[in-house]
Amino acid sequence: MTAPDPTAGLRIRDAVRALVLDPDHRVLLVRFEFPVTGERWALPGGGLEPGESDHDALHRELAEEVGLVDAEIGPHIWDRVHIIPFIDGRYDGQRERIYLVRTPTFEPRPHLSWHDLNAEYVFDVRWWRLDELHAGLPFVPQSLHAQLHALVHDGVPATPIDVGT
Repeated sequence: MTAPDPTAGLRIRDAVRALVLDPDHRVLLVRFEFPVTGERWALPGGGLEPGESDHDALHRELAEEVGLVDAEIGPHIWDRVHIIPFIDGRYDGQRERIYLVRTPTFEPRPHLSWHDLNAEYVFDVRWWRLDELHAGLPFVPQSLHAQLHALVHDGVPATPIDVGT
């Protein structure tokens, strides 16, 4: 018997995110500051525009948020469904497909201005070492440390893993 769909009847936005890793297995995260829920460090990415493919959306989002251009998009490794009303009221949650992006280390320089990024609740971008992800800060997904540890030590999963909230 199949479990009921927790998103049935909800307005869910399709989105993509990138697990951007450098050769030292550092992960690039963006810091969101939401008025109600507060600070969250999350993977770069965002919603798909009409007619946009996952890869096109990731290329756009990575350039806008972190300044990574022409990234080689790797495999779809993780899935995440996040149920929370959007501030603008258009959606009840988001369904994310997360892709692996391996890249040389670079200095993040978003193509969008900080004024524009702040309007999207983005306030910082930085690299994190695996051992820093236990620091008690609000990471998204919450299992980021465990999932990243498994990926680094066990390799890419054969099929995408549900990483929870």
